[in-house]
Amino acid sequence: MDNSDFEYGGALRHRRRQEEEPEDRFKMLRQVLNILFMLGAVAGVAIYFTSNQTTGTYIILGAMVFKIVECVLRLTK
Repeated sequence: MDNSDFEYGGALRHRRRQEEEPEDRFKMLRQVLNILFMLGAVAGVAIYFTSNQTTGTYIILGAMVFKIVECVLRLTK
């Protein structure tokens, strides 16, 4: 270890190991699913508070399906 390994009073600096992480084959699909979830959640909340609570709730629940699928893809890397 040399002096460049120490920062903040002698604590070891965390080094990122990006080259050791496996490539995420679902990354683009997960990003699309996250965008759909966010858009659906925002639209659902807007409808919930402005016009119809029941319809807003159904839209939010539908958006949650996208998030659940994204989580399953993340866990199955």
